[in-house]
Amino acid sequence: MTTGPSTGVLGLRMAPELDAALAKGLAAVESALRDAVTASDGFVSAAATHLVAAGGKRFRPLVTLLAAQFGDSSAAGVVPSAVVVELTHLATLYHDDVMDEADMRRGADSANSRWGNAIAILTGDFLFARASDVLADLGPEAVRLQARTFERLVQGQIHETIGPSDGDDPVEHYLQVIADKTGSLIGTSARFGALLSGVPADQVELLTQWGERIGIAFQLSDDLLDVASDSAESGKTPGTDLREHVPTLPVLLLRRAARPEDAELIAALDGDLSDDAALAAVLTRLRAHPVMGEAAEVTRSWAAQAREPLAALPASQARDALESLCDAVAARRI
Repeated sequence: MTTGPSTGVLGLRMAPELDAALAKGLAAVESALRDAVTASDGFVSAAATHLVAAGGKRFRPLVTLLAAQFGDSSAAGVVPSAVVVELTHLATLYHDDVMDEADMRRGADSANSRWGNAIAILTGDFLFARASDVLADLGPEAVRLQARTFERLVQGQIHETIGPSDGDDPVEHYLQVIADKTGSLIGTSARFGALLSGVPADQVELLTQWGERIGIAFQLSDDLLDVASDSAESGKTPGTDLREHVPTLPVLLLRRAARPEDAELIAALDGDLSDDAALAAVLTRLRAHPVMGEAAEVTRSWAAQAREPLAALPASQARDALESLCDAVAARRI
């Protein structure tokens, strides 16, 4: 008998039977993921398992498993494809932490701070190699999809590194960067689940659209958490992006407004934030600024856009869960 919704994975409200199916799928992903990052060399294994052991939401594998609910969720390629997207995501984190000179990741020392930049970069490369090895069994369409996604990931990182060109709107530039860096892999996560579970082609496209848009909203939500959270809700120490002068939506909106009364705050954001007291002072001022409300509205707008393609999907527990995920991202609850 179907009972009422329960609070399941990521705190989402969903039917108990769907929650149980997803929990089972995530357990299989976790087991396969740990197998994939284990190497015969002890040091390589230690470096490669570092972020896996630190935990994380496993958001991308969850998206794959949810998309697969619209087809045959037990199909052989579903769990391996979820492992591929998580390995890809983890690899990018190793590389991102080097580029951002981050000291912490998921509440633990980052790989680059523990072993140095060279080892962190090479470990990311190792994880990409392991993702490719798993991918090889999923067929040429899956390989091509991963290659094109990787192209977008790299392109997004390049564009973030060089910044907007003269005349470009920095906010629009940033939204394109996160569409490539974050939205593309989450869209691919949904596409893998749909493709490999035999979902009809039109629904594959709808789920891909949902995935990319919710991915953008997810990153914008993370931007807000970097400022607004008092704990490591975002998986990073609050203010990490501000300290490293990584562009985020609240700061970009603040700069675009260019109000005279914000000049002092902008100067502080541009200054040295290595001191904890200086960072705390900037966080306090930014949290109280109206720009946080503007950034939250942009996030809600992307979450609303993510809901749009869901209306054309067949009514189901899985569709309800995808809608719940949109609500959770908009409210910054995950």
